[in-house]
Amino acid sequence: MSRRNSRSRSLPAAAVPCPCGLPASYRDCCGRLHRGEAVAPTAELLMRSRFSAFSVGDDGYLLRTWHPATRPPRVDLDRALRWVRLEILETTGGSAFHTEGTVRFRAHYLEHGNAGQLDEHSRFVRHAGNWVYAEAL
Repeated sequence: MSRRNSRSRSLPAAAVPCPCGLPASYRDCCGRLHRGEAVAPTAELLMRSRFSAFSVGDDGYLLRTWHPATRPPRVDLDRALRWVRLEILETTGGSAFHTEGTVRFRAHYLEHGNAGQLDEHSRFVRHAGNWVYAEAL
């Protein structure tokens, strides 16, 4: 996902559906993770929360959930991109019983009114007890 221009967007209102696609409000779904009130219990839920972080412009959450060995010094979010929908295509591992997992996904975006998509297969690992993004495969 493009990482230019680090200014955060304003967060969605409490009743706005969560960008991750689950049937809950942003506040009750990924917003809880972004605010530090909860941690993602699975690699898939971490992936969903990271997509939501791209969607709402929460670069701090993206950095906090990135493995220290692969984490860049900063995340520059592209304000011209609007992340609008996430499809989870496949998951392996990544449960409460695993230490590693993968998520293959398709992220849909709009850029200057033009639709696009990003397909990625990502690897997640546990670090200090929490799921973190490790790398794109």
